[in-house]
Amino acid sequence: MTFFSLRRAVLVAACASAALLAACGSGTTESALSPNRFVVFGDAYADVGQSGSKYTVNDGTVTTWVDEVASRFSKTISPSSTGGFGYARVNARIVNKPDAGGNNGTLTVSEQLDTFLAANKIDSNDVLIVSGGISDLVVQTQALLAGTQTEAQLIVNVQQAGRDLGTLVRRAITAGAKQVIVVAPYNLGRSPWGIGIGKQDLLGNATTKFVEALKVSIVDLGANALYVDGEAIVNNVTATDSSALSLPNKTSAVCTSIDPGVGIGIGTGQVNSSLCTPSTVGGLAYANYAFADGLFFTPVVHRYVGDYFYERIRDRF
Repeated sequence: MTFFSLRRAVLVAACASAALLAACGSGTTESALSPNRFVVFGDAYADVGQSGSKYTVNDGTVTTWVDEVASRFSKTISPSSTGGFGYARVNARIVNKPDAGGNNGTLTVSEQLDTFLAANKIDSNDVLIVSGGISDLVVQTQALLAGTQTEAQLIVNVQQAGRDLGTLVRRAITAGAKQVIVVAPYNLGRSPWGIGIGKQDLLGNATTKFVEALKVSIVDLGANALYVDGEAIVNNVTATDSSALSLPNKTSAVCTSIDPGVGIGIGTGQVNSSLCTPSTVGGLAYANYAFADGLFFTPVVHRYVGDYFYERIRDRF
């Protein structure tokens, strides 16, 4: 068997695993899951307001996919900065430092898990969300753009980041987690940032390599881990020929909230949606847009993605 045949065989096995049922199709059985609490680790994609605002248009509604999932189970999540269990934060990488903004002080996703476990015992009804990879993809792409690494090295590093996220899932389960929701990056080639730098194909391939490495690393964790295919649902939302949400604009950021600093890690002087409110969208109807800034979504897309994730969790557990 060739290496590529072996890899395909492993991936088929991964798709068959109970951990990955949501990525491959699922049933309609009603969930018996009644979460005690949601505990969230990740980067800005899963940040529920660590610094007081979220990475979307901050309009006071349920504005992130994490909040939407929790609300569908009649729960709320508050950031760890206010005593809650939302540990995700902007620019956090999975295991490496500095973060996507060049800050060595930001807790990695791994350190977020360490922090939680040092002070808490996992309950059998807890739902842990382990998300990550967007910041790692940004860092690797920025290094490519700066000429400090090749595309081949970028792919190698991204694959390792996928395996690293899988390692965190394994750690959480070893620590007692019974329900771990695993969320990888969406295809950043579909983002305004990816389009703007002309790296759509590279970022699409890099995302796929990340996801493949992640899936293989958790293929034996089906009793407790659920990989939710966020890449596919976002592809559906952002495809030009898709009717999902019927959004008129799927390629531009609606917010005008420029951050003079490093912001979301894609460069200084870029739009940062954590600074965005309905008054900083230039009078545009932001419900018609997919993206709030160069990387992160408007509330309507967050809720759409959150509903999809909720259904997968409900069907699995």
